[in-house]
Amino acid sequence: MSNNKPDVSEFGSVDPAPPSENSGVLELRNTLCDEDERMFQRMRALFALRNIGGKESVESLAMAFESSSALLKHEIAYVLGQMQDDHAVPYLIERLEDKNEDLMVRHEAAEALGAIGNMVAMSTLEKYVDDDEDVIAESCEVAMDLLSWVSSKSMEYSS
Repeated sequence: MSNNKPDVSEFGSVDPAPPSENSGVLELRNTLCDEDERMFQRMRALFALRNIGGKESVESLAMAFESSSALLKHEIAYVLGQMQDDHAVPYLIERLEDKNEDLMVRHEAAEALGAIGNMVAMSTLEKYVDDDEDVIAESCEVAMDLLSWVSSKSMEYSS
């Protein structure tokens, strides 16, 4: 019996596209930010950047928050949360605070802030826990609890 299940990433997720085999951050950023590129190729670039990691990859992912695709921006916020890189915090705060941003993107930005575990995000999450949009308020509530939990776990490891 063959296993036709998709591969699980090193982040424990089954991604909607396999990562690009290209390893050049600049080329991946160009693909990700190209509004004329097929979404599948943009997703492949997104997951390759996540897998490469580091500040340059985070900045490349954040550049694509200018995209017109809410789906892509949601996925960017999600992978930034998976990466747990502090460099992503200001970009995610900006997405959460943008009332003109799609709710799906704002929700995922809040949850990603929780997953990163940087307490710098707590005041922003507290500010939006009473948001008029229930999905944002609830996401911030969950994110605050997750942030506290992640931050306490990282403190346990550093002791």
